[in-house]
Amino acid sequence: MNKIDVISSLETVAQRYDALLCDAWGVIHNGVDLFPGVAEALSRFRETSGPVVILTNAPRPSFVIPAQLDRIGLPRGAWDDIVTSGDATRAAIEARLPAPAFRLGPAKDDPLFDGLDIDFRPLEEAAFIICTGMEDDAHETPDDYRDLLERAAARGLPMICANPDIVVNWGGRLIWCAGALAEIYKDLGCEVVYGGKPHAPIYDLALERIGALRGATDRARILAVGDGLKTDIQGANNQNIDVLMIAGDGGVHEGASDAEAVAAKLEEAGLHAMGVAEALTW
Repeated sequence: MNKIDVISSLETVAQRYDALLCDAWGVIHNGVDLFPGVAEALSRFRETSGPVVILTNAPRPSFVIPAQLDRIGLPRGAWDDIVTSGDATRAAIEARLPAPAFRLGPAKDDPLFDGLDIDFRPLEEAAFIICTGMEDDAHETPDDYRDLLERAAARGLPMICANPDIVVNWGGRLIWCAGALAEIYKDLGCEVVYGGKPHAPIYDLALERIGALRGATDRARILAVGDGLKTDIQGANNQNIDVLMIAGDGGVHEGASDAEAVAAKLEEAGLHAMGVAEALTW
């Protein structure tokens, strides 16, 4: 089994990089609380190395995220820009318009549709599905939607999934995301289109933002930070970008924070990381 370096602090590796792509949920916060040391780590990286772009699979456009980060206490001086799965998903939606769509998700995700002239219809009249999650992710599970997904599959409707995450750790409790519904739909043999991590569209946007902030940047000089194997780690590997895996209690791999366990998980998934840390600190 391959070994993995334990990174005690971001400061020990920051000089190798000119830009940082940082996951939000599971690295910066748990949906309720800001993790200790994160604000300093991001701020110090900006001061000593380069821009910080927050890269999140939130199924909403990036303009709604700053207020959320404000509420949990992350200072605006800790980041330069934000790119979301919602940003990357809008292009996929626009490409299918003016065909009518079936909407699957909660009202809190409505900002995703701002400025898009979408003709929402019942499932039986729709040409495709836009999935942002479950309507009540505090109480529902993916199995609650199996009948609906089977009916959609019988019609062969393609799905646009606005959040590839399967689960997130919300204040210590795992809740299901849109990606869990998309997995069921794929298993039913249907087409699913993704914009967020680990898929290319969100990285294309993020690299554009880095270019705007500091000019052309070698990918070898960009560091990604994340906790999700199938999203953050897989996405960085696909883009040939170094990635630091956060494997402490705040992420989705709680209890896998020792290097040997992380190395085993990575090897099993066919992935690699430049190192593992308990948390993002300076």
